[in-house]
Amino acid sequence: MVSPKLSIILVLLFFTYESHSSSSSSSHIQQFDDHKVNLTIYYESLSQPSATFIVKNLEEIFNNDLIDMVNLQLIPWADSHVNPLNNSISCQNGPDECELNSLESCAINIWPNVNKHYGLIYCFEFLAIEGKSKTWQNCFHELGLPLKLIMNCFDGGNGTELGQNYIKETAKLNPPLSFVPWVVVDDQPIGKDYANFTFYICKAYKGVNIPAVCNVN
Repeated sequence: MVSPKLSIILVLLFFTYESHSSSSSSSHIQQFDDHKVNLTIYYESLSQPSATFIVKNLEEIFNNDLIDMVNLQLIPWADSHVNPLNNSISCQNGPDECELNSLESCAINIWPNVNKHYGLIYCFEFLAIEGKSKTWQNCFHELGLPLKLIMNCFDGGNGTELGQNYIKETAKLNPPLSFVPWVVVDDQPIGKDYANFTFYICKAYKGVNIPAVCNVN
């Protein structure tokens, strides 16, 4: 079982995510559609800076309405490499990271709606911060998600195949990625200032309806 603290957090997060999902056709969200900012996070699943960003920073956008004005894309495998001789992948933090990268790739592929896959990835990354990443199966129980769908993808090698595609996509970055998490706002990397990513989203947003969080400073 996951920790009681994580269980409470996941309940609160999923309540928030479902509220956003169920109201996705409302005028509140539609008013942002024409001006959405692209937010892309390149990361590694067992990188402590990546896990900390996903759990402690990125989660904020689901609570302050920024999720309504961004197209959020999570890109795992960002610091992994493909062996051209046999197409095997080596990961920054070893085989366990390759496994978790594969699982997260499968989650993104099976549930492309970010409101669905972010909750599971959040759970995985929370466990990674606590040094309990091997207990990832507990996340499915806590979130009520079907483990079989993920395992069919993982056991069939689809997670690794997806990983190869992510690695190719990451290799096209200009300037190239130099650390993780690598946060890109409307095709512009924000470098070491990634914890301040909300500032860059607000700066890039060209719409009229500005969320309150953008008026803080």
